[in-house]
Amino acid sequence: MEAASNVLLDEFFTRSPDLLFVASADGALLRGSDVARQALGAAALDGARLPELAHPDDREALSAAWSRVLGADAPVSFVVRLRGAGGAYQRMTCSARRSSDGGAVFGSLRAAPEDAGEDPKTLRLKARLLDGIAGHMDRMEFWAIDRAGLCHYHAGKALEKSGQRTGPYAGQNVLDLHSRNDDDVRQQWFDGAVHRFTSQERGIDWDHWIIPLRDERGEGVDGVLGVSLDVTDSRRVENELRIQLDQIAAQQKVIRDLSTPIIEVWDGVLTLPMVGTVDSVRTAEVMDSLLSQIVEKRASFAILDLTGVEVVDTKVASHLIELITAIRLLGADGIVAGIKPTVAQTMVALGLDLSQLNTQRNLRAALNYAIRSMSRAKGASPGAPAAPRPSPKP
Repeated sequence: MEAASNVLLDEFFTRSPDLLFVASADGALLRGSDVARQALGAAALDGARLPELAHPDDREALSAAWSRVLGADAPVSFVVRLRGAGGAYQRMTCSARRSSDGGAVFGSLRAAPEDAGEDPKTLRLKARLLDGIAGHMDRMEFWAIDRAGLCHYHAGKALEKSGQRTGPYAGQNVLDLHSRNDDDVRQQWFDGAVHRFTSQERGIDWDHWIIPLRDERGEGVDGVLGVSLDVTDSRRVENELRIQLDQIAAQQKVIRDLSTPIIEVWDGVLTLPMVGTVDSVRTAEVMDSLLSQIVEKRASFAILDLTGVEVVDTKVASHLIELITAIRLLGADGIVAGIKPTVAQTMVALGLDLSQLNTQRNLRAALNYAIRSMSRAKGASPGAPAAPRPSPKP
């Protein structure tokens, strides 16, 4: 019976893909699986003691862990750095359990995550770093929950803004507090990706970051770290800036409307006095407004008064020619009045056909032309408006 058990044990150690070993109570390695022999070296499993394979800095912790193994009935897990077959040390997670008679220890080894098994000094330093950040960053909170939703840590300087010194979520189930669906939260927060969302709680605008926390094996997510940033002030400034930008846009529209007013100076005659700098954007807006007014007022003439325009570029001059052409397509006559010499030179430089362009010296001449044309068209009927008499010269 004992021989059969030894055969089965040998076969198990040969075929097992895990790093399995049997050690004596004093830590001497008696037997190991083929994978363990490849990882640690065949000589290491022929009577070498486990503390001899451990990193010098880990031997004291290994001795304490081994004592726990010998004194416990259940398996004990710990992390230790062991020297491999190539001579380099590798961080390993060891799970060991003593035999029923206490004369042997059965164990398994596997590679540990990079952050597992850190010495207590490093762990304490990390805890102090987190507490230092949480205690001095005015607008931040930190919280951590496990997969069940239980909050194990909730701290941050931002809590003082709401009159609290400790986090209200610590020790409570966050999912229950917010009536969230457990399955939805697990699917969204525990998928291994970083998530970001905003919320408003306790009268404060928050920007939340959800960071996954890996388990000891590094294979799954068993919790999340939440970093919450108080963005109330920045959100208020953003809203104020948006209001100011909207006001500026409205004021600019009013200025554009005032700078290009379309005036019905006579029945069927529209005039558009343009003053200042004329650019492509302003010309396009003028075209849309003027053409709409021609259709709405059923105007016969549209006068573009350029008396107040000193300079235009070639693109704007081309737009003006196109505007006159569009006016004609609507059945009205486009008149350009008050062209400055510099503007005239620019329009000529374009090489466009200006022979069909109706130009007048000034607004008064353009208005007289329009009224005379309408009078002739009506055949000087009794109901036709009379042409205005020129003002007496001073």
